Amino acid sequence: MERIRTEHEEQREFVSWFRKSFPGTRIFAIPNGGARTITTATRLKSEGVCRGVPDLFIPAWGLWVEMKREKGGVLSQDQKDWIGYLEANQYHCLVAKGCDDAKQQIGEFILEHLDMECERTHN
Repeated sequence: MERIRTEHEEQREFVSWFRKSFPGTRIFAIPNGGARTITTATRLKSEGVCRGVPDLFIPAWGLWVEMKREKGGVLSQDQKDWIGYLEANQYHCLVAKGCDDAKQQIGEFILEHLDMECERTHN
């Protein structure tokens, strides 16, 4: 039986691919997940870490990416609320089921949104 990769593994592979594919475009992670001590969780919360914020942000594109496992990953209510809030504030959000899905959605995003931006600036 094939092992299902963790969300961490999927995200790590996606970020590596993204940085190689788009070297001039910055992407960074939001440290919301993972096991922590109560002390660390309290400190991070006081610094502004919020439950449910998407995993990755691409500032130049106004794009947030929430990574999930290829199989079994489900959005929490906090994640749904954040995605709704971000979209209502003119950001784009993708929910990807694994690295391959994220790559495909990035390609579609570029065709749909970034090509339109290029057309507007060149016309």
